[in-house]
Amino acid sequence: MIKHIVMWQLKAHAEGADKATNAAKMKSLLDACADIVPGMGAFEVALAQEGMEATYDVVLYSEFESLAALDAYQNHPQHVALKPFVGAVREARQCMDYEVN
Repeated sequence: MIKHIVMWQLKAHAEGADKATNAAKMKSLLDACADIVPGMGAFEVALAQEGMEATYDVVLYSEFESLAALDAYQNHPQHVALKPFVGAVREARQCMDYEVN
């Protein structure tokens, strides 16, 4: 199994909206990518919550049965289509993929 975790810090203002608005839109776009390819397991998108420690604004936790399934997700047209928006609103991004048995 491959675990795919991505975290984003968002700009205070981008694409004509504030951070909270862009975070909500980003979550909606990512949530729509759940189950778009075979081999996807867990898929969870969360926003930083007031009163809880967070150094990033949006996080994606996902699991894939294989590298091929992760690759299919990365290259799926629906996922590719959200990248311009995410690129425009993000300040920073961290990603880690790792395999577990």
